[in-house]
Amino acid sequence: MELAVLQQAMIAAMKAKDKPRKDAISALVSAVKKAGIDAGCRDDIPASMVDQVILKEIKTVKEQIDTCPDARADLKAEYQFRHDVMQEFAPKLLSEDEVKAILQEKFADVLATKNKGMIMKTVMAELKGKADGKVINQVVAELCK
Repeated sequence: MELAVLQQAMIAAMKAKDKPRKDAISALVSAVKKAGIDAGCRDDIPASMVDQVILKEIKTVKEQIDTCPDARADLKAEYQFRHDVMQEFAPKLLSEDEVKAILQEKFADVLATKNKGMIMKTVMAELKGKADGKVINQVVAELCK
């Protein structure tokens, strides 16, 4: 996803006077810009970095939902709305079967070692941002049996 797409969605939310949606998208835009500045690519932020930041922000909001006390239903609803809005911009992640196919195709030599740590290190470099880390871990554990 490009930063410009996020910015246009934020502008559209502002024009529609949809403050909660604008706030959620604005949080994504500022997180992406901060990551770009930290990485030294302020003016030309790559789409892969935008996707990684979006996934990180979604994970953060998911943790907020999980840790929010039940007594604060209003806060929980706000977090859930923010999560749903961010999910619209999230990149499509690979399924468990797709991850398994990629591992068996590209990383057959590393899988043969049965060294889970080495496999994860090699695979995560390739699949970071393309698949959920938990899914990758499950597939690697299954293939190492």
